[in-house]
Amino acid sequence: MEALLGNIYFWIVIAYFAIVVGVSFLTRKVASRSVADYLVAGRNLGILLCSVVVAAEWLGGMSTIGVSEKAFQKLSFQPILYNVATSIGMIIIGFTVAKHYRKNNVHTVSEMLEHLFGIHAKRVSAIAFLIAYITLAYVQLQTATSVMSSIFQIDWVYAVIISAGVITLYTYIGGMHALAITSIVHLVVMFIGLGTAMVIGVVKIGGFAHLQELLAAKGAVGSIYNPFGVSFNEAFSLLLGGVLGGMAAQASIQPIFAARTPEIAKKAAILSSAYIAPFGVMTAILGLIAATGVFEIGASTPSFSAKVAMTNLLVNPQFIHPILGGLALAGILAAILSTVGPVNFAVVTIATKDIYHGFINPEADEQKILQIAHRLVIIVSLITIPMAYYFKAGVLDSAYVSYAIRAIGAIVIIAGIYFRGWIDVFTVKLAFIGGTIAVFLCIIASKLDWFHLDKTYGAVLFALAALVFGYIRRKFFIKE
Repeated sequence: MEALLGNIYFWIVIAYFAIVVGVSFLTRKVASRSVADYLVAGRNLGILLCSVVVAAEWLGGMSTIGVSEKAFQKLSFQPILYNVATSIGMIIIGFTVAKHYRKNNVHTVSEMLEHLFGIHAKRVSAIAFLIAYITLAYVQLQTATSVMSSIFQIDWVYAVIISAGVITLYTYIGGMHALAITSIVHLVVMFIGLGTAMVIGVVKIGGFAHLQELLAAKGAVGSIYNPFGVSFNEAFSLLLGGVLGGMAAQASIQPIFAARTPEIAKKAAILSSAYIAPFGVMTAILGLIAATGVFEIGASTPSFSAKVAMTNLLVNPQFIHPILGGLALAGILAAILSTVGPVNFAVVTIATKDIYHGFINPEADEQKILQIAHRLVIIVSLITIPMAYYFKAGVLDSAYVSYAIRAIGAIVIIAGIYFRGWIDVFTVKLAFIGGTIAVFLCIIASKLDWFHLDKTYGAVLFALAALVFGYIRRKFFIKE
């Protein structure tokens, strides 16, 4: 019987992988025509497709494994603030920077900074963003791995390799075109699969009020539905990082670069928020249901990790029928694949356009750049596989290293567009170099118990201080 159930999960997931890879083959010809076709889908995405790709990038491993893991640990709705913040951030992007990004026909956020401040700003920001996105790429790969290991009951290292292989294959073949088309499939599957599982779970657990009672008995503080109830400081950090991190998020902004017009870029950014906000609620509830202990999820075993709480719940036939559980697991994989692909592709795009074409080989022609981009898809996987295997901290905690660095970019870009007199290239370099150092200093200081300042706060405070210092320097000490 167990083998039969395993086969059901196996074949549902394999079928889904086959659909995703098959779609990428359909886009292969058009994606290979030029660098713009491969990296930004020929800048031809309409409102619906553009908004879906943006949302699909955000609704990934952090919104699924990350949110459920944190909900399981905190016995609280606190992690839904990640989705809420992201949704607010995309609305702000729509009304502020989206049109500017698209008008300038850039491929990367660093190219936008080059338009504003020159080549030196591009270079220093490209390195900072590369650090941010390599960190995010390995974290997202971990989330895919946690699903694969739960479904197939295989060793973590094999799950990492299989997950990386599928992601690399469909990204390599179709580029942004493949990511755009598969995002539609991903979004439909993730909402149907996880939405069904959430409804079943709430009914089986006896409703929201009974869920509160069960978790109160487990030690939940106050109302589990109050996202600020456990720690206001930590909750506000999630909000701040999510709002600011989106403005300089290469992976989610890349579809905006690919919009047909600046007006479509603006509207697509705003529309994406409608898909993003509700999704975290579903995965948080499933994480909380897993935390009740009503259903066997292996939490008592020494090897158990909160990362697999939700996936273990979905492969429990006492909780959900295997076919519906398989559909929900496909929904998690859909969410993760819809993010890991764009995140890996963001690393590829930054490395290709900002690093290679930006200052290693500025004279490279279209075919050479396209060749390098294809190679980098594979190289990125080879870098992130060992990182996903060895570094196993909390998903949201690790990913917010990326958010903190991107928050620096958000502050710099907003200042460059709307407060140009406040900022110059010296300030940009100071903000990125000092802010990135501040992120890791905050992490180290917390580990060694020197002081405790959230990494997002550290990055934002340093970036704002750099703006003030740069303005004073320019106003009173530098003669124009």
